[in-house]
Amino acid sequence: MSEMAEAIRQLISEKGYSEESVRQTIEKALKAAYKRTYGDDSNAIVKFNDDMSDVSIYSRKVVIDGVYDPVREIELEEAKKLAGDDVEEGDEIDILEDPKSFDRSAVSSGKQQVHQGLNETLKNSLMNEYNDKKGEIIIGYHQRERNGNIYVDLGNAGRVEGVLPVKYQSKLEFYEKGDRIKALIVDVKPTNSGIQLILSRSDPKLVSSILEKEVPEIADGTVEIHKIVRDAGYRTKIAVYSKREEVDPVGACVGLKGVRIQNVIRELLNEKIDVLKWDSDPVVFIKNALSPAQVERVVITDAEKKEALAIVEESQLSLAIGRQGQNVRLANRLCDWNIDVKTVEQAADIDLSAFNTVQNARNLFTDEQSNHPEVEEITTIAELPGVDVSVAELLKANGIEQIEDFIDAYDNGTINVEGVSKEALDKLNELINENVEFVEETEENSEPQHAEEDEEYFCPECGAKITLDMTHCPKCGVEFEFTDEE
Repeated sequence: MSEMAEAIRQLISEKGYSEESVRQTIEKALKAAYKRTYGDDSNAIVKFNDDMSDVSIYSRKVVIDGVYDPVREIELEEAKKLAGDDVEEGDEIDILEDPKSFDRSAVSSGKQQVHQGLNETLKNSLMNEYNDKKGEIIIGYHQRERNGNIYVDLGNAGRVEGVLPVKYQSKLEFYEKGDRIKALIVDVKPTNSGIQLILSRSDPKLVSSILEKEVPEIADGTVEIHKIVRDAGYRTKIAVYSKREEVDPVGACVGLKGVRIQNVIRELLNEKIDVLKWDSDPVVFIKNALSPAQVERVVITDAEKKEALAIVEESQLSLAIGRQGQNVRLANRLCDWNIDVKTVEQAADIDLSAFNTVQNARNLFTDEQSNHPEVEEITTIAELPGVDVSVAELLKANGIEQIEDFIDAYDNGTINVEGVSKEALDKLNELINENVEFVEETEENSEPQHAEEDEEYFCPECGAKITLDMTHCPKCGVEFEFTDEE
């Protein structure tokens, strides 16, 4: 096997370049070397074996008697020696060229061009491949550390390098050379030799990816993740829910005896994880978000500004606030509310009656303000403030979208939708009664009734005001009587 054949074999089998990229790059490089040697490559022909085991370059020349351009023409006698006596003047024949006979600088330049071309082709291929993998988990091994950044060996013959920057590292994690690292791909950048993957161990998506692999109910969509917030290395809060009432989303994530969540905790090197149930009611959700603390009461202090007060027992205060405020800070981010935590004793000094918690909560969903007397018309179930979205979607899918349709079916007892319990229907009916006022429409042809205005009478003599039951003017004493006009 020739040197060229061996080089092709290595490029395809060992380096991992595609056959087509090798073919195009070598052809381009050989023609470039040919051109630098002869000044033109329009008659250069590159041919590969069927199995890509070898490659040759030819000069296509015209057979002529009396050569003027030796690069493009060949004498008839010489052509017959190379191709046989059947060759005639005017024919074209391909003359095999030996690349070793090319100009040295041309060969050197060709080799460099092959190398650069293949590198660019591979780099583009890898960029396309790994751009599609952003947000996915990848596993590698600690290779070296520089300025706090950890470089990760991902295999791939060094063409793909991983780097875990300081800002994307989990605060309490430490690695030594050779340690296994599982991280999230957050970005892809080109380098001189290939590409570099920017990795993260602090991104919340890392938790969701690991959780999806541990919890089949998340993978198949039975349980959905509402939101994840992290203080990487210390604590993560995960809000989950399910559209199916019979499914316990928290239990599914935790697993029997906590097996599933413990696997996730191990992957995060013992980071604390709180799994809690998402609720459309902000009062309930805030209570859940402050887990593991037990909350006695939540008061919405300003729905427009999303401010709330959580009241806990003295023994639960430090747990609710957390180390350096970590627990309540994560709860704030999870709920998108500003939560103030106070003990029962501290809350006793506050006039809680000043906060209309029910109305404030409704205002959050309906945008009703005290200075806006207009009443928003609600016609569909999905528009109800505080409605369970999953219930509304299931009813809509079964043809019950309008509130009036629901009331008719509810009163007749004809609602039978899988996944919607009687308790959910009763709760929805109560929600309608609390938030919807039904107005009877008047007939179009009916005329509005107007109360007759009392007609006023005055004395014809002095102009004093009189009534129909008088016979004399109370001012001037003139006598008069009233008669009906025909």
